Amino acid sequence: KPSDLLTPATAAVFYECVLKEQCNNVCVCVCCRYVVDRRWFDQWKEFVETGDQNSTSFPGQIDNAELFEDLDSYHLKDRLVEDEDFVLVPAEAWHKLLSWYGMVDDQPPLERKVVDLPSTLKVEVYPIEIFLCLHSNMENAVTTKFSRTDSIRESVYSIQRAMCQAFSVPPGSECRLWMKSSDSSCERLRNVHMSVLDACLSSGMTVIMETRNADGTWPSSRPQIMRNSVEEQDSYRGQPGVCGLTNLGNTCFMNSALQCLSNTPPLTEYFLQNSYVDELNFTNPLGMKGEIAEAYADVIKQMWSGRHYSVVPRVFKTKVGHFASQFLGYQQHDSQELLSFLLDGLHEDLNRVKNKEYIELRDADGRQDQEVAEEAWRNHLRRNDSVIVDTFHGLFKSTLVCPECHKVSVTFDPFCYLSVPLPVSKERVMEVFFVSLDPYAKPVQHRVVVPKAGKVSDLCSALSEMTSVPPTQMVVADVFNHRFYKIYNMGESLSAILDRDDIFVYELSVLEEQPEEQVLLALYLRERSHYRDYGSGGGSYGTSLFGHPLLLNVPRSSCSQEALYNLFLQRLSQTEPGCSGDANSADDMDPGEQSSGPAGADRSSKPPAEQPHEPTEEENEEDKQEEACSPSPPANEHPAKRRACHVRRKRLFSIQAVNSNGTTERGMGEGGTQPYVAIDWEPDMKKRFYNENEAEKYVKHASMEVPQQHMTVQLQQCIELFTTVETLEEENPWYCPVCKKHQLSTKKLDLWSLPEVLIIHLKRFSYTKFTREKLDSIVEFPLRDLDFSGFLLRKTLSSEEPPSRYDLIAVSNHYGGLRDGHYTTYAKNKDNGQWYYFDDSKVTYATEDQIVTNAAYVLFYQRQDKIRKPTLPAPNTGPTSSSQTSSDTASCKDDEDAAELGAASSITMETE
Repeated sequence: KPSDLLTPATAAVFYECVLKEQCNNVCVCVCCRYVVDRRWFDQWKEFVETGDQNSTSFPGQIDNAELFEDLDSYHLKDRLVEDEDFVLVPAEAWHKLLSWYGMVDDQPPLERKVVDLPSTLKVEVYPIEIFLCLHSNMENAVTTKFSRTDSIRESVYSIQRAMCQAFSVPPGSECRLWMKSSDSSCERLRNVHMSVLDACLSSGMTVIMETRNADGTWPSSRPQIMRNSVEEQDSYRGQPGVCGLTNLGNTCFMNSALQCLSNTPPLTEYFLQNSYVDELNFTNPLGMKGEIAEAYADVIKQMWSGRHYSVVPRVFKTKVGHFASQFLGYQQHDSQELLSFLLDGLHEDLNRVKNKEYIELRDADGRQDQEVAEEAWRNHLRRNDSVIVDTFHGLFKSTLVCPECHKVSVTFDPFCYLSVPLPVSKERVMEVFFVSLDPYAKPVQHRVVVPKAGKVSDLCSALSEMTSVPPTQMVVADVFNHRFYKIYNMGESLSAILDRDDIFVYELSVLEEQPEEQVLLALYLRERSHYRDYGSGGGSYGTSLFGHPLLLNVPRSSCSQEALYNLFLQRLSQTEPGCSGDANSADDMDPGEQSSGPAGADRSSKPPAEQPHEPTEEENEEDKQEEACSPSPPANEHPAKRRACHVRRKRLFSIQAVNSNGTTERGMGEGGTQPYVAIDWEPDMKKRFYNENEAEKYVKHASMEVPQQHMTVQLQQCIELFTTVETLEEENPWYCPVCKKHQLSTKKLDLWSLPEVLIIHLKRFSYTKFTREKLDSIVEFPLRDLDFSGFLLRKTLSSEEPPSRYDLIAVSNHYGGLRDGHYTTYAKNKDNGQWYYFDDSKVTYATEDQIVTNAAYVLFYQRQDKIRKPTLPAPNTGPTSSSQTSSDTASCKDDEDAAELGAASSITMETE
């Protein structure tokens, strides 16, 4: 009673017991809280603790006005802080306070639910605000707040119930809901038993309700708002499993992995027959509460319904990102990495072992392999028992030998897939541009073979054999955006040069001076703008780089402005050195007679060095400065002769020392060890004497015409490398129990038992301390009768054990390099035995001779004794057959106009 709360003792009991929920005698609802303004609450505390009903601290009615943005919408202010702006009161305490003091008129009670988030309980102060509308009247939307714990349909306060009340939907109407995100894509809310949180609904999204028409059709049969959604198309009946997956934005890696698993018969039949429902493990701390398994099941059921051209795996993508943060967003990833996560996630979500016991692993200690292997497999099944284990898990033997005490450790470990290495070539093919001293010659593109672990000097030696230019007269540079990104020394490693770099090799002049008396000049071409840039430097002319830069070695004694001008002029022109002295005037040149040299300089019979003209205001100012610094002229010098000195001869370009970016101007003596010089062209001079189109042209050497030979290896060679003895790396040593320290032991893996479906990951991406590369070797793998009997450690199998012959059922392909690429899939349909090519939402027929390529990345094999014969006849794949495509085809990031692939067409590139 209010009178009972007037004493400090009873007030303290109420505050501590009810508000802090520490009293067992008070029934406190833990599923919701009420938000109360902190100032009102503090005033109430002061009032009840003083015990004076006439005190000025009497709080009056509960007033939360300070928490609202306005008193019309009663929308909470953003970023309110608990215990500073408001307090959270349990429901029992709220109802007591409300009965004693009442509430300001029209203010709504701020009831908030307690949301069960992973590993924590949290009061949901800010509910989700969702727009609700009918399909027939989407302009008339209402905003409604929902807790993340509210369900789609199956609860007293659900989205569907709220919509039926808001839009006066007749009772008994058959309804279905769609969610629409801000990007205008719609997706069906099929699982109405899910909560708002599990359905991935968030504030700002729209839920659309539609009711079935009187004729039994749905209004959204082909609605414009759902043109990008997955919709049951009653007119379409296709082969189950022959279904594309829409690219959501760099998700081809995910689509490729899903297509491979979709065409793995035992796993797909397990989900289609709903066997997974009774095996969902919601309590496994290593799992995802069954959410990954359910999301995967939804995708598989849609793909195998035979009613879709293409499925949008948006919910599955969201679930994967929720439980594996590395897959959040829309960056490109590795299909094998996603496959590894997905198989592990499905296993834990479907693990039949509810409580995993602790098992101490034992070393072999001289026991027979058969005994140790059986023990290891039994222990594995005591903790791991699922359809993934049944289908994909095998066992290999691991042998470690200490290099110091020679202790031998033998264990048997399960595996889900085999990551096999590819033989690595010791050579590398590089493409470079050679720029000779011949001013008539254009750059020549060469293809050279160099040692993979070689140095820049090896590149020059290989190029020397093609050009007859000594390596000592070469310098190698990486050119990017009209400037030198890096100038390499002869001793630098070639691993620093990537395949995508534009590498230029320049021929240097033979000088009589000693090396220490020579200077390597980096020469940039710049165009001066018509206006001054007063924002930087106080009035200098703006410049922009163009053309290819040059590298020249010059005598240190010839670095004056005049000497460099003549040198550069000779380098850019067609005339031999010394011929520019009797050049014609630029005004006498016929523009139609222009041609271009290697750097793009237009050439006439005799190009001008300078042209007489009247001095400009700027030049007069320069003359004044020169006169101020020059000795006085002789007294008897005629004034007319002095005035003639002002009639200057106009140069084609000016010379300026710059930094490595070609921007900041500096004195000729400033800078680091590598001098950079820019020649600045006036716009009119550049237009008349420089041909940019000609400057970009180059010639291909005969070596470029020779087709690149991809290294070809057999799959059996890769498996042999997998079982070869290797020494552990420094980053991954083994702790020897005898030496009592970490050792770089030798390690050998041997196959002991193989699963029903064997996944083989070809390790095409090579990463070391010094190199990163993708191996484009062609791995020849059999489509049928892959025999593993020769690789099994057990050479003799009992009659009860399965054979070890496999047939190919799917391939995940990767096209491109390390930084960009695209994933696709070849897969064999389990019902009709036909091979298909899956490229995101596009699906085409494939033939067996198209499958083995240098893009093969992950191989799926099924053991022959488990392969079921096709139940349907093979489709007609003649020229009249049209490939299946989706109306909601999503283009990849870097090529939105990718042509449809017939398994051998151009490849859409994506950022990796």
